[in-house]
Amino acid sequence: MAALRAAVPVLALLGLCLGPAAAVTPLVIWHGMGDSCCNPMSMGYIQKLVEKKIPGIYVLSLKIGSNMIEDVENSFFMNVNDQVKEVCSQLATDPHLQGGYNAMGFSQGGQFLRAVAQRCPAPPMLNLISIGGQHQGVYGFPRCPGESSHLCDWIRKTLDLGAYTKAVQEHLVQAEYWHDPLKEEEYRKNSIFLADINQERGINETYKKNLMALKKFVMVKFLNDTMVDPPISEWFGFYKSGQAKETIPLQETSLYKEDRLGLQEMDKAGKLVFLGVKGDHLHFSEEWFDSSILPFLQ
Repeated sequence: MAALRAAVPVLALLGLCLGPAAAVTPLVIWHGMGDSCCNPMSMGYIQKLVEKKIPGIYVLSLKIGSNMIEDVENSFFMNVNDQVKEVCSQLATDPHLQGGYNAMGFSQGGQFLRAVAQRCPAPPMLNLISIGGQHQGVYGFPRCPGESSHLCDWIRKTLDLGAYTKAVQEHLVQAEYWHDPLKEEEYRKNSIFLADINQERGINETYKKNLMALKKFVMVKFLNDTMVDPPISEWFGFYKSGQAKETIPLQETSLYKEDRLGLQEMDKAGKLVFLGVKGDHLHFSEEWFDSSILPFLQ
């Protein structure tokens, strides 16, 4: 007992020297096409997994709309720029996030969170993890998730009829990151979302500065992806301009060579992380998630 009493002042002194334990960085999650914030088989599962592995973490799984049904519908039909604006408002008013947060986007949620990083620097995004995001867009929908296949048939027909018309751009989410390598000029001129965040119509220095403020930009590519066309878009690569067969990596694109977004400088500074995982789109094991993704959240 005397020994314990003698140890108390020492322990108190150690506590003063060490200070309080570092707070856990909050996490913001944005789901993909046809999904919702809280589906227990997808984002709900990921949220619980992170909360189990990192005790005390605050996780915000973004919901666009007043309920899960609206959230799913908005992943198809709500103007992406309006979605990003809504998310920026949510983040700015969330008291848990004001000291900074990590962000993790699944599929199209990856490029949407990149838009948040570029357009809304407060509160600051620290690390961005894109899991299957299509940062150079898509040129095809070979397969659709779950029960959304009938919607994707309609989306394909709509994109074929006029992906870059004003009505389609403003009301079909997937058209807003549709990148036709055979119609590059039309894409640059009329894409209301992807062409903007990829600096296709000029250099927005604020976008560049904000993206370069990230500590790490992690891009995960699924090595057996049958849903994203082309899969290399998940690593910011795309088709070589003027055709739709040969792809090139990020480092060979004009976006990188001209450093319009600061990606070349980030790459040289070790801020870009390219991860590959065996499996189809968004198919990964808990073990892979633990070893490959959790280190960026801790």
